[in-house]
Amino acid sequence: MTDAILLQHDGPVATITINRPRARNALDPATAAELGRAIATVEADDAVSVVLLTGAGGRFCAGADLKQLASEGATYQAWAGADGPLSRPCMKPVIAAVEGHAVAGGLGVALWADLRVASETAVFGVFCRRFGVPMSDGTPTRLPRLIGQSRALDMMLTGREVRIDEALAMGLADRRAEAGQALKIARELALGIAQHPPRAMLADRASVFAAFDGVESECLVAEAGRAEVAKQTEAQAGASRFAEGIGRGGSFGGD
Repeated sequence: MTDAILLQHDGPVATITINRPRARNALDPATAAELGRAIATVEADDAVSVVLLTGAGGRFCAGADLKQLASEGATYQAWAGADGPLSRPCMKPVIAAVEGHAVAGGLGVALWADLRVASETAVFGVFCRRFGVPMSDGTPTRLPRLIGQSRALDMMLTGREVRIDEALAMGLADRRAEAGQALKIARELALGIAQHPPRAMLADRASVFAAFDGVESECLVAEAGRAEVAKQTEAQAGASRFAEGIGRGGSFGGD
């Protein structure tokens, strides 16, 4: 792996860390591609039973790197869609350890996991709403399946922040941890899951995903297609506003 994506092994548990703390662990295209390669690596490793997904420096992921999008005019591929790194569930159970912000595309990264252990510092939200950047990361498809259509629309339309108590109440987070302890609690949970006989667990997991089929992979492709016009029109201007300092940390007073 590169310095931007770290991959570590601890017995049956592999940990993927997004390591761009200066960019709040935002994903540029190269890092998103590297995340996909890390996922493929742990899927192919028979010694890995459970995957942990986290971010460095007390933050989970701030989504797409809008500064790069603004400065380079970069286009970015859908992280879900037909063949993005989040285009299907991992073949192994995944637990997201969330400290700080899991917002915009970072929310989609957290939703890709089976379970989310969130610390007292966790903040979830569709912060890209004000910048005209669409969610082609799996959020429009996965969020309503997880928390219901009404709550998902609340988050998607308003772009407001959701903190730990509300996240737990709506099922967006599965476990609470003290600040700085999300990865520790997630690792303990992963080790417990790894003790189970794998075939029955994975068969039942697949049946849970299939229960919501209508079919997720097709929904993700359609989601990416719907996002294209907004990417080509509103997203570039919104990224420039973000680069100028508007909306950092969810504050839009300079708008």
